[in-house]
Amino acid sequence: MMTVLVAAVAAVVALLIAVPVSGKLAVAKKIRQDAEKIGTAEEQARSIIDEAIKTSEAKKKESLLEIKEENLRLKNERDREYKDRRNELQKYEKRVLSKEESVDRKADALERRENDIASKETALKTREAQIDQLRDQCVQELERISGFTSEEAKEYLLKSVEDEIRLDTARLYKEYEEKAKDEAARKAQEYVVTAIQKCAVDHVAESTISVVELPGDEMKGRIIGREGRNIRALEQATGVDLIIDDTPEAVVLSSFDPIRREVARITLEKLIVDGRIHPARIEETVEKARKEIESRIREEGESAMLEVGVHGVHTELVKLLGRMVFRSSYGQNALKHSIEVAQLSGLLAGEIGLDVRMAKRAGLLHDIGKSIDHEVEGSHIQIGADLCRKYKEPAIVVNAVESHHGDVEPQSLIACVVQAADAISAARPGARRETLETYTNRLKDLEDIANSFKGVDKSFAIQAGREVRVMVVPEMVSDAEMILLARDISKKIEDELQYPGQIKVNVIRESRVTEYAK
Repeated sequence: MMTVLVAAVAAVVALLIAVPVSGKLAVAKKIRQDAEKIGTAEEQARSIIDEAIKTSEAKKKESLLEIKEENLRLKNERDREYKDRRNELQKYEKRVLSKEESVDRKADALERRENDIASKETALKTREAQIDQLRDQCVQELERISGFTSEEAKEYLLKSVEDEIRLDTARLYKEYEEKAKDEAARKAQEYVVTAIQKCAVDHVAESTISVVELPGDEMKGRIIGREGRNIRALEQATGVDLIIDDTPEAVVLSSFDPIRREVARITLEKLIVDGRIHPARIEETVEKARKEIESRIREEGESAMLEVGVHGVHTELVKLLGRMVFRSSYGQNALKHSIEVAQLSGLLAGEIGLDVRMAKRAGLLHDIGKSIDHEVEGSHIQIGADLCRKYKEPAIVVNAVESHHGDVEPQSLIACVVQAADAISAARPGARRETLETYTNRLKDLEDIANSFKGVDKSFAIQAGREVRVMVVPEMVSDAEMILLARDISKKIEDELQYPGQIKVNVIRESRVTEYAK
């Protein structure tokens, strides 16, 4: 402010000097006015400065108070934290002291236990010494009474025990020999049954006729053709008799040769689908069907060899083997029968330590003569043996083929195995048509007997009728009642059915809980 006043005075003086006398009065007036304004400004400035000083002092006091409050708050927090830490340390100290006391107590207990053990050990040693002394006295007394030394008495006891053991050994040897014979017979039956179960395959009954379904009866007229030329062309091309009678929407193909019958069936089905039926088309379709059958025959032969695991068979024998898929004996498919005999032969040969591959080979080819027995004179045994010789099969295989029906004496164990496997496959329940009806009836009777008892949910006859598996309702039959139920079912089967061997009754009780996660 002083600087402002000095400047103002200097300006006024300068004006007075510069202004002429006539204008000095006006200037003086102006100076007075400015001086008044300056005085007013000074007063305002002083009031503002005083107010600012008061405000700053108030803010200073307020800041000091805030600092004091913050310091007090921090001090309280430090005191509280210190108190918490001190309490925690006191807890830890108490725990350490308690653990030390516990360790001290355990140490005292261990020390007392060690002292007890040491005293007991001393007592045991003393007792052992007394026992040894008493034993020596007893031995001396026994020697005096018996008149034998300890070595002589030992030898005498050993001799008497040896005599007794010799008698017991002889008796046990006889018992085990008889048991071994029984076990061998049982094992042989198990091997045969296992072999049958492993090779159980489905067999279908084949016949000498095939039935082709027609889309409608008007198709019969188209098959016959004008003046019967179509049916004559079809019969001449295939060698099969077509029987067109009153059977609705069906034509019967009759032929003793199953391959010709299959060619005729495929030809007729293709002609029906195509719709163009005339002699030229018939001859063309028959040729295509023959090629298709030849391809299938080759595939069936190769598939049979692959299934059995036989390799290195001549190509012609493979084709003849495939032809057997269209051949049947007593309703049993010849190719499936040969595969089953091959697998059974391999299993039996493995059980007695023979060449498994050679046994399978002989089993697979044992009925190979049946593939052309309609075309060549002689039994299928002689035809098969001649074929095997022609295509350089081993002598063991030739002999197995010749002897599998007992016409020729078997010259190897493999031939005997093939003979047994052939009998097993043919005699298996359900394998041939003449036993199928009684076999299925027996299975049905088994299940009916089991289902007739209270608490039985369902039952299944399995393993060719050698076992019936019975499922019971858990809420109706308890574990203890299962034993009585199995006995009652087996008793009823014995009273009402006739069957070979024995039938296992297996009762199963189980509880199931099912839930779905959605």
